Order: sequence, then C-alpha cells, then structure tokens
Amino acid sequence: MTVDAPTRPAQSFDDASAPAPKRGRGPRESVMSRSAAMIIMGAFTLYFLIPIFWLFVSSTKTLDNFNSGPALWFSATSLQDFAGNIGQLFTYNDGIFPRWMLNSIVYATVAGGLGTILSAMCGYALAKYRFRGREALFNVFLGGVLVPATALALPLFLIFSQVQLTDTFWAVFLPSIVSPFGVYLSRIYAASSVPDEIIEAARIDGSSELRTFFTVAIRLMSPALVTVFLFQFVAIWNNFFLPLVMLRSQELFPVTLGLYTWNSNVSQYPELRTLVLVGAFVSIIPLLVAFLSLQRFWRSGLGSGGLK
Repeated sequence: MTVDAPTRPAQSFDDASAPAPKRGRGPRESVMSRSAAMIIMGAFTLYFLIPIFWLFVSSTKTLDNFNSGPALWFSATSLQDFAGNIGQLFTYNDGIFPRWMLNSIVYATVAGGLGTILSAMCGYALAKYRFRGREALFNVFLGGVLVPATALALPLFLIFSQVQLTDTFWAVFLPSIVSPFGVYLSRIYAASSVPDEIIEAARIDGSSELRTFFTVAIRLMSPALVTVFLFQFVAIWNNFFLPLVMLRSQELFPVTLGLYTWNSNVSQYPELRTLVLVGAFVSIIPLLVAFLSLQRFWRSGLGSGGLK
C-alpha cells in the first residue's frame, strides 16, 4: 500500500499576510527632477522679469526720486508721479511719442502680416510644387537666414537712394516684408502638415490653386504662421539700424529710433531721462499683448497635431 504524501495547500493570491512588494525609487527621482526643473525655470523667469519690473518701477518716479530712492521699489508718490509721467510723455514736443508708437504699430503689424502671407505662399510652393531649380532657390532663402540684417542696411540704402525712396515710409516698410526664416519655416511645416491627398481632392472638386491655399493649406499651417508673424512683429518692432540709416524726419521714426534720439540728448535735457524710461515701458506693452493674444493658436495647433 502506498501512502500519498501530504500536499501543501496552495497559497491564495489575496492572502493578507503576503509581503508587500518593495517600492522602487522611480517616483522619488521623478519628484526630484521635477523640482529641479521648476527651480531652474523659476530662476530664469526672475532673470527675465526683474529688468521689466525695474523699468516699471523707474517709470513711476520723478527724476529726484529716481536718483535718491530704492532702485527696485516704489516711492511714496509713485501713483501720482506715474500719471504725471505718462501725461508728459504723450504731450512732449507736440505729442511726437504717440506718432512714433503709431509708426511702429503700422510697420510691425502691416509689414509683418504681409511678410507672413508672402512667406507662407513661398514655403507652400517650395514644399508642394515640383519645378526645376526648386532646391537651389530654397538654398538661396536658407542662405538669407544666415545674413545679419545690419549687413544689408547699407546696400538697401544705396538701392533706395537710387530710386529716391530714402526718408520715406517705404524705406522701412518694403524691406520689412521679406523674411527668409519665414519661408524656411513655412516650407518645413507645409511639407509635414498639409497632406498631398487633400490638395488632390481640392483639385478634383474644381478648386483653383489660390483658393486651395487660402481655404485649406493656410488653416493647416496656422501654428507655423503665428510663429512667423510673431518673429516678424518682434524683429520689425525692435528694428533700429535700418530706420537709423534710412530716415531723417522725426515724423517717420519708429519708437526705437525716437527713444534713441531722446536718450542721446539726456546730457543736455536731463528731464528726458524719465521720458525715455516711461517710453521704453510703454513700448513693450504691444509686444506683451501680441504674445498673450496669439498664444492660444499655438496651443490649438499643438493639440490638433497631437490628435493626428
């Protein structure tokens, strides 16, 4: 007779006495890396925001308070002084500063918008059309990205002087609508975001090439076009050397050149120091408005790209 060996009962998976698995160090490392990233970003944020805060504080002071008070904090009469500085800024020299602001807005908005459309059309054509010399033409645009704008100021001055367009609105406006970087970015984005099947379907439906671009392609390229417009807007707004070379009439100055002329005369007219500080603070407001109002197009564009 054989005796069966006693069998060990199977251990239940839901036994409460079973030892718990050891926790790894992954979550701890994730928290540490996230904290380090937040600290670094916070430090860079302070680095970029402190000059703007100093500019705002300085614009709320009179000349005496600016020289005697704390550099990074307000004075006792900051609110009244700021209102007085703003009023003096917009009325000084028969209100020349609002004219400079208007010139900069027109230069940056209109020229930036036209430059964005032209860049989108050129980039779309280089990405979707096959023709001889396409790559050579694209390399020319790519080479234009590497040329600094200051190197082109003197040749542009000689060209515009030959056609008697110096010291005119067009001397600053026409060069501002050209953006080699915008063409490069538009071509890269059009090649990846505009499917050839959609273009062929539009052609089969009888849509013209121009209508296909403005109704189909430009919507798919909107995140890149917002980027091109903001680059154009900031570059034109901060442009200084080209207006310095081209313009002589103060009525045509952008705000950058106008504030430079005031700053050059601070030694003779000390009251201009306050106007330069207040004017510099006012001049960055359109840039902040442009970035805050257009960032939603970036978010929507990235979200739609993730869904694809």
